[in-house]
Amino acid sequence: MHTWNDAVPDSLPPLTPAQKLRGGARLAVFALLTGLCLVIFLAGRYGRAAFGRRVTFHFGAARLWARAGLWLTGLRLSITGTPISCGALVANHSSWLDVLVLRANGMIYFVSKAEVASWPGIGFLTRISGTVFIERKRVAAKRQEDILLERIAARQVLCFFPEATSTDGQRVLPFKSSLFSAFFRDGHGEDVLIQPVSIRYHPPPDLPDSFYGWWGTMGFEAHLWQVFCRSRRARVNVGFHPPLRPRDLPDRKTLAERCRQVVAAGHAAQG
Repeated sequence: MHTWNDAVPDSLPPLTPAQKLRGGARLAVFALLTGLCLVIFLAGRYGRAAFGRRVTFHFGAARLWARAGLWLTGLRLSITGTPISCGALVANHSSWLDVLVLRANGMIYFVSKAEVASWPGIGFLTRISGTVFIERKRVAAKRQEDILLERIAARQVLCFFPEATSTDGQRVLPFKSSLFSAFFRDGHGEDVLIQPVSIRYHPPPDLPDSFYGWWGTMGFEAHLWQVFCRSRRARVNVGFHPPLRPRDLPDRKTLAERCRQVVAAGHAAQG
C-alpha cells in the first residue's frame, strides 16, 4: 500500500479540559446522527431496489449527514463551480474529511482501495454506502474497469483520488493513471465526463496549516479526536472545474496529467 510520509506533523499543545469536553460532545452527537442517517439510508436503498429510481430520500440523508458532520468539526464549506450529475470526479486527497466535503455536495460513490472494506466500523459504512473497492492486481483490472463503467452508465457519480494516498493538504502529488484506463477501452468511456476537483483546508490561526491532513503513520482514531476537539471557525474550499472528455485526449496518462494540472492550479489558487 502506498503511503505518503514526506512531512513531519506539527507538535500540538496538550488538549485542555474544555477542548476534551467539546470533542466528546461533538463525537456523541455525530455518532447519534450517523446511526439515524444510516437507518434512513438503508431504508431508502431497499425502497429503491423494490420501487425503482424514484426513491431518492436516502440521498438527502447522506447529504445531511455530511453537512452536519462538517458543522460538528467546525468546518464551513465554500464551493465554486458546479458538480456534474453523472461521471467521475477526480480530486486531491488530504484526509478522511474529504468524504464529508464531497458528499455534502450530492450523492457520490467513492472508489477506494480494497483494504478499507476490512477496517473496523469504517469498512461497514463504506460497503453499505456503495463504495467501489479496487484491488491493485493486474488480473482484476478488466473486471474493475467494467464495474466503473457500469456504475457511470447507471447515472452515478464516482469519485477517486489518483494520488493513491492522503497528504498534509499543502500539495498535490502526481496522479496515478491506472484507473483512467477504463475510459479508453474500445471507446466505451470516451464520452464520460471527468471533472477535476480541488480541495483545500484553511485552519484557524492557532492551528498549523497541515492540521486537517491525515497521512503517514497517523492513527485514524487519534486524528479524528484531535479534529473534533480542536477544530473551530475553519473553512474548506472546494472547486469543481470544467469537466474533460477522454475522447479529447490521446491516452490515460495524458488525461491523468491534465486532471492533475487543473487540480493543482485550483489548489494553489485557494491558498
